[in-house]
Amino acid sequence: MAGNIALPLQEFIASLESTSLPKILQVCSGVYFQGSIYEISGSEVCFSTGDLIKVIGIELQSVSCEDVTNNEKFELPITHTGLFKVVPEQMPYTSVEEMLSLRPVGLDDSLPFTFTSHSKMTFGSLKLGAGKALTVLSIEKHDGEEDLVRCHVKGQTEASAEVCIPLSSRGEFSECESEECYTLKEIMASPCLRSRRFRFVKTTKCERILILSPVYQVQAIMNLRKNVLRFPSSLEVDVVDVTDVCKDANFVTPLNLTEVLSQPDESFPVVAEILEEPESRSFFKCAWLPGLVKSTNLILHKKGTTPMVLMSSLKGRKTQQYFLVSLQYGGRFRRRPREFNSVYEVYVASTQTHNLIVSVTRNCEEVEEEGLPGLSIGERLQIVDCTRMELPCENNKGEKQSVEALLCYRLQEPDDEEEDEDDETEEKDKQEEAKEEVLLPLYMQGHFVEVLGENKKYKLCDLGKEFSLPLDVKVVSRDTELETDPLVGFSCLRIEGAMLEPNIQASFPDRPDHCFHLLPQWLSLSVSFTKDALPWPRDQFPKCFTEKVSEMTDTFFYEFRKKGNSDEAPPPRPPKRDMSSSNLVKKKSKSTKKSSKAKKNKDKSVLTEKLNDLTLNHKKRPPAPLPPDGVNDEPPPLVPRKYSAADITSKAKPNTYVKINQSIKRDVCDVAADVESDHDYETVDETLVAVVKTAQENVMFY
Repeated sequence: MAGNIALPLQEFIASLESTSLPKILQVCSGVYFQGSIYEISGSEVCFSTGDLIKVIGIELQSVSCEDVTNNEKFELPITHTGLFKVVPEQMPYTSVEEMLSLRPVGLDDSLPFTFTSHSKMTFGSLKLGAGKALTVLSIEKHDGEEDLVRCHVKGQTEASAEVCIPLSSRGEFSECESEECYTLKEIMASPCLRSRRFRFVKTTKCERILILSPVYQVQAIMNLRKNVLRFPSSLEVDVVDVTDVCKDANFVTPLNLTEVLSQPDESFPVVAEILEEPESRSFFKCAWLPGLVKSTNLILHKKGTTPMVLMSSLKGRKTQQYFLVSLQYGGRFRRRPREFNSVYEVYVASTQTHNLIVSVTRNCEEVEEEGLPGLSIGERLQIVDCTRMELPCENNKGEKQSVEALLCYRLQEPDDEEEDEDDETEEKDKQEEAKEEVLLPLYMQGHFVEVLGENKKYKLCDLGKEFSLPLDVKVVSRDTELETDPLVGFSCLRIEGAMLEPNIQASFPDRPDHCFHLLPQWLSLSVSFTKDALPWPRDQFPKCFTEKVSEMTDTFFYEFRKKGNSDEAPPPRPPKRDMSSSNLVKKKSKSTKKSSKAKKNKDKSVLTEKLNDLTLNHKKRPPAPLPPDGVNDEPPPLVPRKYSAADITSKAKPNTYVKINQSIKRDVCDVAADVESDHDYETVDETLVAVVKTAQENVMFY
């Protein structure tokens, strides 16, 4: 086929042989959405003008059936079990040779078949009339002579005869309908059968004449498309074969970092071009992240798996920071005591640390009905085991309750005086005998700090072997290979967890020896391998320095915790208590201090109840008290003020509208108490009562 002839895609694919692949096609016209590629159920459904498609495989999927009478189309699966018969051609053949050469299947396979002649035929003494049926039995070939067709002829009286007809005999010949039936697979496997017309056998639609066309699923690749494309050959587009013109065309295949990991080791090192840069919401806060820009080149040195740990700084005034640290980090660490804000946190730490000892950092008051013991600052507790304890309080059903609790030994503080070894041994024995058991419910809130008994320096790889995570540490000596060690300067770092991360060691072309890790699980990046030369002499690989500490975002930390703590059980809840008044009566404390405090609180509660009886908590205010007898509704008369000499000489004039009557003094005893009043105020001061009452009278009737 000429390269500049446009053909429908279905016709072109049907004419292809599997041995002729691959073929490069160019879309020139058709029904599609300009400039876009759509996908339905994993199959492409349209292409743009000018797209180059490299066909690498075809697979028969179904058969398109077109009704000749009304042009109706429908599809049948290739596994359809129905049978079809060949419909004879309406145009007569001009010679016997032409008729035999156009048999739908091989001549040997199609024998015998029947045809008729539209005119009289004479073969020696045998004359055949027009319309006589002849059945071809075989082809007889003789060296140096013309090939003959041996046919069988039936007479009118059931007599039969055989006659040999020259292959070159001319006339008008038409084939008769054969009784041979074919399946769709047999029809599609033969190019000659695909060119014929068929009808159904033994169905209600047996009179419909159909043209059968194969529908292939085409496998192809395109430029900048990651996966192998799959689309049906029935797409209504026209294509041109440009294989000879574009045989050297480079079809770029995008690869994400996970696909880069699947590449063979021989593919590295390689220069790769960034096709799609990372998302704006990244997990990294590294110096190399802004350099991952579209169309930028990267050197991918090798792939591998690196053990790493995630560290976090403690919460404080500064923003909390997170670091992903390789176990190759060369600094030294010293353990830091862990802090706990609940008994449950102490319990979790005790399951990871044998013979854990903690010190109380905040006082805890004793609450007997809830089973909470009293703890003082500085007390040291040795964690023994997790058990169950019975609570003094009862639930709503009046039943005793038991909860999980942490069994601890309350340790005595060591003396500061110097003692001999024998005295120390005796002291230890006394401490063993004098250990006091303490039960701490797991739901109890408290503040504790771990007690460490050593001050040793560790490598990062040794910490993971000797201790369980999480673990609080501090960097006491920096990694000398790092230009700037970001872990130095933190008072405490917590090792949150460890991970084994598949990664790709990469660098930028301008600094090929400064490498960093690309983590496919946490970084979305699309690249394509190029044929560019590496920026160093052949077989002379540079000595690479790989980044050991990478700063991460809080989003990375939260995602890491989601994956690691998906099966972690939540802390226990406090037990339910009976809220009735009979069960809420607190027991009296044994100490005098607690009893006096309770009495003080009781006095406060009485005062609070009296204050609650005021008008603030009543929905309806009581009526105001009546004015005293002998007071009319007229305002008091204004009496001019007598000025002194000092007042006259002053600049500011006195207020003549305010009456200050100092000559009238009323005795407190003369004021009768309002017995009928609903108010129950305390008498604070007699003089104050008199002054307040005088002020009320002046205001009420002014």
